[in-house]
Amino acid sequence: MNQDALVRFASTLRGSALDAENPEYERARRVWNGAIDRRPALIVSCVGVADVMDAVRFARAEGLGVSVRGGGHHVAGSSTIEGGLVVDLSLMRAVRVDPATARVRCEGGAQIGDLDREAQAFGLAVPLGVVSETGVAGLALAGGLGWQRRKQGLSCDNLVSADVVTADGRLVHASAEENGDLLWALRGGGWDMGVVVSFEFQAHPVGPEVFMTFVTYPRAEGRSVLQRFREYMKSAPPGAAPLAVCWTFPEADSFPRAVWGQPFVGVVGPYVGPVAEGERAQRPLQQLGTALTDMSGPQPWVAAQRFFDEDYPKGRRYYWRSTYLHELGDEAIDAILDLVDRRPSPLSSLDVWPLGGAIAGIGAAESPCGHRDAPFAIGIEANWDDPGGDEANIAWARAVSERMTPFSTGGSYMNFEDPDDRKATAASYGASLQRLLDVKKRYDPEGLFRSRRGLVGAPPSPAR
Repeated sequence: MNQDALVRFASTLRGSALDAENPEYERARRVWNGAIDRRPALIVSCVGVADVMDAVRFARAEGLGVSVRGGGHHVAGSSTIEGGLVVDLSLMRAVRVDPATARVRCEGGAQIGDLDREAQAFGLAVPLGVVSETGVAGLALAGGLGWQRRKQGLSCDNLVSADVVTADGRLVHASAEENGDLLWALRGGGWDMGVVVSFEFQAHPVGPEVFMTFVTYPRAEGRSVLQRFREYMKSAPPGAAPLAVCWTFPEADSFPRAVWGQPFVGVVGPYVGPVAEGERAQRPLQQLGTALTDMSGPQPWVAAQRFFDEDYPKGRRYYWRSTYLHELGDEAIDAILDLVDRRPSPLSSLDVWPLGGAIAGIGAAESPCGHRDAPFAIGIEANWDDPGGDEANIAWARAVSERMTPFSTGGSYMNFEDPDDRKATAASYGASLQRLLDVKKRYDPEGLFRSRRGLVGAPPSPAR
């Protein structure tokens, strides 16, 4: 970088510009996933749209590739870039709710918990993810699977409009009436189209209390539990969107000491609807086998949204993959259970996500997300703490992905994928990929934004 230009640029900011000489740089460059270790040339911490516009113009003038950090929670580290410029929106977290229209606006650095807090004051919820510290931006721009998915769709399906700083440093509005092609791309394929500085979502009545199911069964009963889970989902109401989790009991006071360290198959999820209705509708999930623990009961929606938070601390090492299934057949169930038994780390899990419902009702003209007719997805989560376990845990996740290929539709959920994987990107967007590339070329013809190299076709990032 031209140092004189950097000094002039930094002096105009309300926020700050951090290079490697700044004492705050090491802290600022770290993201949620402790396995990601990249060194940007510059991190621009923005506190307003003017900072964002100037940061984009500076990056373009200096020939720096750009990534955008919202919550910094993406598993593959898409919010940071080796040798480039990070537009850091983590200080821009304002949320505003319009109860009359049930619309919620948030800045680009907002986290799920921020929206939950404000929207629940009016009995509303935006369909978001299942860990409250996740950034709304990254989640929604690549889909957004959460507890409301079967009743009210993906996060991106509820995106009404957005304000975006494009590669030439302009602020544009994307809505059905204005820059509609950009809004379409943002609704599930929106990384690297620009810097989304604000989102407008449609919210829905939820809570304040919901019925939360959380019951665990012995690993020995895993096959029959997953078979009965599959049968339950065939007629489950849209408000029921539980996960089946193949995992290991942690050494935590919330569980009896007698089960600590034991593998289990659990079912967890809140019912999106009245408490009494949810208790009736999800009762069969408490009867899938011989329960080891059953912590089901009413709880606040915001508590349900934080259910998994403690299991995904910042600094832990993560490597995830995913695949959509054309069915959850017996052979797929057997493969899942065999693979979960081979985990190098007890922190890792294989999670079965039932889909369908509102997800399947959105077509390619409304969103680039593909494989919406898939009835299930598998989340492949390699989670571990010791850096010495990197090779074994990454190899396990890749082996799971390969083993599940015969049962897959060919696509995957992009929030759980490496954005460098061009093959996964092409398979996941399918026929929508070319339209996405066309929108990208219109708004960023020189490929300034490089978080998702599988989409933009820019050179891959250096090996991690």
